[in-house]
Amino acid sequence: MMMILIADDQPSVRSALRLMLEQQPELSCITEAGDTAELLMHVQERCPEILLLDWELAGAGSDRLVQEMKVMCPRMVIIVLSSHPEARRAALEAGAHGYVNKNEPPWQLCDTIRRFRSKKPGHYDNRRQGACRNENRGG
Repeated sequence: MMMILIADDQPSVRSALRLMLEQQPELSCITEAGDTAELLMHVQERCPEILLLDWELAGAGSDRLVQEMKVMCPRMVIIVLSSHPEARRAALEAGAHGYVNKNEPPWQLCDTIRRFRSKKPGHYDNRRQGACRNENRGG
């Protein structure tokens, strides 16, 4: 099972992500963080395999937060979530391993996580590389 930390300042988003991930048998959500202080605490206590990071969590300092997370836990994969398409480039340039727009269908996030679980190297941007195959998608 893959351990995942969800960091988003909106409780409803964290809950929705947790519920979606709990439906995936190979994924396990370890905890949630609603702000930067909580995020830092959880990463120090446990270095999860995947961090789902809301780009807006740290405000203007999101790029520095990504870099700090990479220093704290170098093996952790950081996937940035945002509803702002312009955040994609900044997130990847800051060192995030992947980016998923919050307006995309839920299966895209699961596919992105699975891509890293299969240890395929490099950055993953669902707009640039397409999505992995997933028989559980609707429509």
